[in-house]
Amino acid sequence: CEILSSLPLQMSLYFNVYFFPFWWLITVVILYLKYPGLSDYYKFILVTIMILVSLTELIRLYLGYVGNLLEKVPELAGFWLLTLLPQLPVILFLLFNEGLKIHSLERAVHIVFAAFLSFQVVAAFFTLKRMVNTLATRFRLTEFHRLEEQRPGPG
Repeated sequence: CEILSSLPLQMSLYFNVYFFPFWWLITVVILYLKYPGLSDYYKFILVTIMILVSLTELIRLYLGYVGNLLEKVPELAGFWLLTLLPQLPVILFLLFNEGLKIHSLERAVHIVFAAFLSFQVVAAFFTLKRMVNTLATRFRLTEFHRLEEQRPGPG
C-alpha cells in the first residue's frame, strides 16, 4: 500500500488555513478604508469578490484536506478546479488591477496568497495524476485476478 497523498501539498494547505484569516482581515480593513474613494462599479465588484472568495476558500480548503489526506480523487479534483478557476483569477485581478487603488500591504498579502494558490495548482495536479494512475492500475489488477479466478481449469 503506497501512500499517494502529497506532503508538500498538505503543508501548503496547513499554512493556507492559518494565512487566510489574516489575508481576509487585512483585505477587509483596507477595503473599508479605501471604499469611499472607489467608483460605484469597483465597490460592487470588490464586495462581490470578497463574498465569493470567502465562501469558495472554505469549500476549497476542506476539499483539499479530504482529497489529499484520504486519497479521494473527486474531492482533490474539486479542490484543484476551485483553485484554478475562481480563486487564482480573482486574486490576480485584485493584485494587478490598478483601478482598485492597491495599497502596498494589500499587494503584499495578495502576492503571498497568489503564491499559495499557484503552488497548490501545480502540486494538486501532480498528486491527482499519481492518484489516478495508481487507482487505475489497482483496478486493472483486480479485474485481471477476477478473470483469472473465473477461468475454467484444465480438463
